Amino acid sequence: MPNQKIQNPSMQVPKTPQMNERDFLNDMLSTEKYMTNAYTIALHEASHQHLYDDILTIFNETQQKQRDLFVSMFQKGWYKLEAEDQQKIQQSYQQHAGYSNQFPYHGTMQ
Repeated sequence: MPNQKIQNPSMQVPKTPQMNERDFLNDMLSTEKYMTNAYTIALHEASHQHLYDDILTIFNETQQKQRDLFVSMFQKGWYKLEAEDQQKIQQSYQQHAGYSNQFPYHGTMQ
């Protein structure tokens, strides 16, 4: 069974050499993804608690903007996902569930 697309009906945009709304949203989403990745690295390497707190605030705001852009693009049908086969999901779950016995807190996950 081929993967099914998870997508809303696509809003039409003009096909011109100029950037349209979809182009702008896609560019902003790519930028926000890049920024959240960069802030994650900065959080890992922050040497001072106040610096960490400031970066975390900025990260959370950026992450929320990224989510808002994704939702907007998804609602307009400009972002689609692939539905995965339920059997593959179950196989992956079983494979990774076996790793829990390696956790230092006795295999319990919360």
